[in-house]
Amino acid sequence: MEDYKNVVSDKPAHSVVKPVKAKHIVREYAESILIAVLLALVIRTFIVQAFKIPSGSMEDTLAVGDHLLVNKFIYGTKIPLTDKQVLKIRDPRQGDVIVFIYPEDPSKDFIKRVVGVPGDTVEVKDKRVYVNGKLYANPHEVHKEAETIPKEGNPRDFKEPITVPPDSYFVMGDNRDRSYDSRFWGCVSRDKIKGLAFIKYWSWDKTNFRVRLGSIGRLID
Repeated sequence: MEDYKNVVSDKPAHSVVKPVKAKHIVREYAESILIAVLLALVIRTFIVQAFKIPSGSMEDTLAVGDHLLVNKFIYGTKIPLTDKQVLKIRDPRQGDVIVFIYPEDPSKDFIKRVVGVPGDTVEVKDKRVYVNGKLYANPHEVHKEAETIPKEGNPRDFKEPITVPPDSYFVMGDNRDRSYDSRFWGCVSRDKIKGLAFIKYWSWDKTNFRVRLGSIGRLID
């Protein structure tokens, strides 16, 4: 009988299960938010970044109120705090629509179309653009002012030939008569380029208070 009592009263160590203390809900939310923020920073720095069009210099390709995504890695992405580039697929090409740091004010980002690449000679004569002596007829180019400004006034319609320096690009807005671009302040250096604009994900017409449904999801060419 004594042996029976000892058996039934004996509790093996593995039979006792202690509940695991649950994480505090605040900690769980904090960790989730931190992961989300870090992921967003990585995406914004190395993959894509969103921009909004504030002016009409790229009409009719891009309208005021267009929201677009920019491919950050196609031209190579800089590792923060270094000059090293990673993930590069190719260099900017003539016809690319790029976002870059405005050379005259680093706090601003500009968007224009690449007209001349390193080594090209660009010239503007009577509103027409010539690259290496040949007319550059871009289908997106528009002129909204009939007036022609003489070269003594400013270089909008007449620009003396300029050879694009190494690691630099000559850029212009598609709305040629209303764009402040390389004709006025020179070429964009390679290290100022942020990426290639490739798609519109939202478009709001503030003047008419409506969504431009036909623009949403449209690729930028």
